[in-house]
Amino acid sequence: MIDFGDVALLRPLWLLVLPGLALLLVATRRRDALGDWRRAVDPSLLAVILHRHAIVGAPRRDGPLLASVALIAVALCGPAMKTPGAEQFRNLDATLILLDVSRGERLPQAVAAAQFLLERSGARQLGLVLYAGDAYLASPLTDDANSLESLLYAIDDTTVPDGGIRPDRALAFARRLLREARIVAADVALISDGEGLDPRAERLAASLAGEGRRLHTLFVSARIGADALDPGRRAAMASLAAAGRGRAGDAAHPQEIAEDIAARGIAHVERGELRALEWRDYGRFLLLLAAAPLLLVLRGRDD
Repeated sequence: MIDFGDVALLRPLWLLVLPGLALLLVATRRRDALGDWRRAVDPSLLAVILHRHAIVGAPRRDGPLLASVALIAVALCGPAMKTPGAEQFRNLDATLILLDVSRGERLPQAVAAAQFLLERSGARQLGLVLYAGDAYLASPLTDDANSLESLLYAIDDTTVPDGGIRPDRALAFARRLLREARIVAADVALISDGEGLDPRAERLAASLAGEGRRLHTLFVSARIGADALDPGRRAAMASLAAAGRGRAGDAAHPQEIAEDIAARGIAHVERGELRALEWRDYGRFLLLLAAAPLLLVLRGRDD
């Protein structure tokens, strides 16, 4: 799909038919009305025939047919206009960030990763859940990324009053929130050092995946380059992402996960049935126009 604001082409590859028709027209055009007769008949004889009988070659009759095929190609490319109120369907996709705030020394890296995901969220709905010993909704689902970014910098290790680290509660909270909001497709990003992960968390990740969500994990090291310090926790984060059918990454390098979330959103809109709610395809009306040249082709010729 190619869009130009409120106007779009839903299937633009059909436009390739138009240059093909132009090449066909050039390849088959006749130099004059007699066409190939000038090569088949001796020039002297042809001159006499033309002089005595005033023969005029038949004009080309495939013009209406080519025009009809061109109109059909334009119709199939799906010229469309945005449906009024289409923005109301944006809340059907969402990105939900689950942020571990239990340890202040790791918060700067975690907050930076969360901000990176927010900046590349596109038009999706966004939500932020903070957790330590329990999980709390820091912001309801919204399309205002700026409000969430300003909220991030007010977070510290005392924001959540409950001690401990319970990622399973954050996952359960995310699952309930997405179900209550009736989100069609969602990406959940868990940003943590991997502490507190257990079989219950993996079961919740699998449940999210079974409902059409994907769970990504971003591992937060105690300091940059400390990969070897927590191999068990890093492996637990990767296992959690696998259970949630998402991608495991590093909070110091969140680009791949951000790109994966963005690509999934585009693909979902492109192939999803919800596109019919956002755009109105006017190609069917062009098909009616294509019938007019065909009538000229099919009409009987006078003897």
